Amino acid sequence: MAITFQLTATEGPARAGLFTTPHGDVPTPAFMPVATQGSVKGVSPDDLRGVGATMVLGNTYHLYLRTGPALVRQMGGLAAFMGWGGPTLTDSGGFQAYSLGPNAKITNDGVLFQSVIDGSRHFFSPEIAVAHQEAMGADIIMALDQCLHYSQDREAVRVAMERTHRWAGRCKAVHHSEEQALFGIVQGGVFPELREESAGAITSLDFPGYAIGGLSVGEPKAVMYSITGLTAGMLPGDRPRYLMGVGSPEDLVECVSRGIDLFDCALPTRVARNGGLFTRRGRVDVMTVALFRGREGPVEEGCDCYACSNFSVGYLHHLFRAKELLALRLASIHNLRFIARLMEGMREAITEGRFAAFAREFLASYRTANETERLRQVGKRVARARVL
Repeated sequence: MAITFQLTATEGPARAGLFTTPHGDVPTPAFMPVATQGSVKGVSPDDLRGVGATMVLGNTYHLYLRTGPALVRQMGGLAAFMGWGGPTLTDSGGFQAYSLGPNAKITNDGVLFQSVIDGSRHFFSPEIAVAHQEAMGADIIMALDQCLHYSQDREAVRVAMERTHRWAGRCKAVHHSEEQALFGIVQGGVFPELREESAGAITSLDFPGYAIGGLSVGEPKAVMYSITGLTAGMLPGDRPRYLMGVGSPEDLVECVSRGIDLFDCALPTRVARNGGLFTRRGRVDVMTVALFRGREGPVEEGCDCYACSNFSVGYLHHLFRAKELLALRLASIHNLRFIARLMEGMREAITEGRFAAFAREFLASYRTANETERLRQVGKRVARARVL
């Protein structure tokens, strides 16, 4: 197989490794910026390379609706199509089946979507989801799965989990490309016994990598951390582990400490577009906090991103207040570089055997978002997606 994964260092459950793909190498742990429609909002491929991104994620459902897999293939595959050229991963559409709510109908055969563009209907079976992703040429592609909100009862979660297992087998049966790695997804909600059952079923199919799905869907962070650590410990040590949809700085540190190698999330660029910038002390709101008006110096001392190297935080405050588009680009670059530097720091700390100290120091100084407000915002985003 053209795609390989090798561990290079461990410290407790924390792991450093190297993921090799036809489009380049990905040192892990790694974070993937989200290029939903073949573009990370507000930044160029050169910006992505500049911040240190090594792999990006494209959304199969949205690319299918907007462009179509055949055209992406014709244009050289997703990496070439978006001018990125580096490693890519595509999700299967399973999360969209969750987020679209009544606009998606799930059966044992697959998912019937109602287009968010024109209301037309489209069907994804496990086989179709694999075919679309193969056509788009991503290095890592995902098996179709069913994700539920964490508040669903045990029986509903079991039904979805067992459907996910059947779909995983169907995806494995039709995937034959040696240039792509098909990952299976472990489900089971917040129920430890279901997570154990799902991990056993999915790993029995011998995928080259495994994802943990069904988290960061409204559950308290303590629950997410617990289930992540439990599930990661049930996965083969020689395969990459991918925690889907997680991207807050504190979550990245907590979950690397529990054995996760790959992450993705739209959070860094989404909060950036609203004036939220990451610092070692926590997130700051450069748009509305008056003390940033006319302030000299970068958003964060020691940050080597393009924004901090060339502009003052007072200038960014001005750009946001003036509704200038440059504000969105500079803020997004800063947040993506912050995350990339965090991943680089964790890789180095694991390699040098000082990750535990690194994590303690970071988490002691990083001020997290209010948990109640965070859960309220998650609920609002899901509600908006379901009425598109």
